[in-house]
Amino acid sequence: MRIAMWSGPRNLSTAMMYSFGARADCAVVDEPFYAAYLAQTGLDHPMRDEVLAAQPQDPQAVIADLLADPGRPVFYQKHMTQHMLPTIPRDWMRGCVNVFLTRHPARVVASYAQKREGPVLDDIGFRQQAELFDLVQGWGQTPIVIDSADIRANPGGALTALCEAIGIPFDAAMLHWPAGGHRDDGIWARHWYGAVHRSTGFDGPEGPLPTLSGPYAALVEEAMPFYERLRNHRALISE
Repeated sequence: MRIAMWSGPRNLSTAMMYSFGARADCAVVDEPFYAAYLAQTGLDHPMRDEVLAAQPQDPQAVIADLLADPGRPVFYQKHMTQHMLPTIPRDWMRGCVNVFLTRHPARVVASYAQKREGPVLDDIGFRQQAELFDLVQGWGQTPIVIDSADIRANPGGALTALCEAIGIPFDAAMLHWPAGGHRDDGIWARHWYGAVHRSTGFDGPEGPLPTLSGPYAALVEEAMPFYERLRNHRALISE
């Protein structure tokens, strides 16, 4: 059972990886296409050189790893949608249960800008997430959509529904994990994962949306149509 979890950055994605990583039957991998993405785009991300040295830069080598036997019945793959450049093949996704994790763009932009200033639409993954959603639908699959707000509001209920949609039993171990990170964290964890490293489970519901202005407010407006379109499908697994 290969689960490809597709999200943009700053979107509860690491906590979800820790949640699935807490299952005894589950192997996990953290953003396997990150180095390939940096190599092809030339983008100057935090810890760029370390990321390039830590992972295969050839997408075909990454895909071979994703299709290999992980040694456990469930293989949870944490993917960033913006990493899936047009040059990276997608046919391997046909063998996965494809899940799309969403979060309100205002929260994503506010959080991302604290770690890397000046993001643009292609940095935060909403456009690419919608494209991948359409691709999976076009194959005749039913994409699964879950919103991070639903998980934080009711972790047990949301994860039970998610596991049912995926086709695996819910495991209560998914609700808690040890503080300090996961052995399969990417090399970049020390820059991006501070808050989740201090956690031992899902935080409660978030407060009001952050107030943004200028280019960041404009970026939220750009992302909203993609977010709203996917969010309309969340009833497949929630409530």
